[in-house]
Amino acid sequence: MRALLVANPAATTTSARTRDVLIHALASEMKLEAVTTEYRGHARDLGRKAAHEGLDLVVALGGDGTVNEVVNGLLHNGPDPDRLPRLAVVPGGSTNVFARALGLPNDAVEATGALLDALREKRERTVGLGLAAGTPGTEDESVPARWFTFCAGFGFDAGVVGRVEQQRERGKRSTHALYVRQLMRQFWEEPNRRHGTVTLERPGADPVTGLVLSIVCNTSPWTYLGNRPLYASPEASFDTALDVLALNRLSTPAVARYATQLLTSTPERGPQGKHAVSLHDLTDFTLHSKVPLPFQMDGDHLGLRTSVRFTGVRRALRVIV
Repeated sequence: MRALLVANPAATTTSARTRDVLIHALASEMKLEAVTTEYRGHARDLGRKAAHEGLDLVVALGGDGTVNEVVNGLLHNGPDPDRLPRLAVVPGGSTNVFARALGLPNDAVEATGALLDALREKRERTVGLGLAAGTPGTEDESVPARWFTFCAGFGFDAGVVGRVEQQRERGKRSTHALYVRQLMRQFWEEPNRRHGTVTLERPGADPVTGLVLSIVCNTSPWTYLGNRPLYASPEASFDTALDVLALNRLSTPAVARYATQLLTSTPERGPQGKHAVSLHDLTDFTLHSKVPLPFQMDGDHLGLRTSVRFTGVRRALRVIV
């Protein structure tokens, strides 16, 4: 088996010594090349090269951002599960939503052991992914398409992600406490929390208008607060298209209600109420805003957008589980 390991040296939960141990363990089972990323987008470039060279497997060692880059490299020319290298993930970030949603251990060493067992037993599955691109006929139409593995956000939650990234650039560690602090600051400074500017359009249905927050899920749970899974869209699955949870009001009572529902959510029940919109298994839809809003994919802030077109692609990539 010809394999490439893409390791992010800035991964928050793995040391250089741990990476060396994991590389040695994997190299004992396959013909492995290990590369440490050196710049933003390097993991994407490596994934693209691996697909071009016809490797059998690409292992992403890092957080959700590293996984996202590798996936976008592998799918540079579009999905082709039978031809493209398989993907394996060894979690090394602070949250690791994609790996955990696949049922992998959140510890890098344990996940490596699970990966080796899965390879010996030939355990894999083909997962669906989300694709986001600029909308034709809008000022964002030239924005290139990009894949995401577990979620995207347009509006409020993307603003929180952007604030967290700013704090990390200033040297702050990525912790759940940091996310909570930035969420509160985003709430108090959110100019559109009572009158949303986002409209969701989909074929064959009336537009949904006045949205403040819009979370697009490709799987469930949506994220984790420590070891607690949070289910924004409990029905979301790697086997279906995309789900959406949107809110049209973020007043203090509404935030208290929906935050409590999110913290107590289960695989059977997510946030519900008169200000909540839940949509399941959408293949094609667009989010428009009257004003530029923050946009994020897989926890990576991508700047401001006014319109994003989403596509849910079933059976996009083979993953070792």
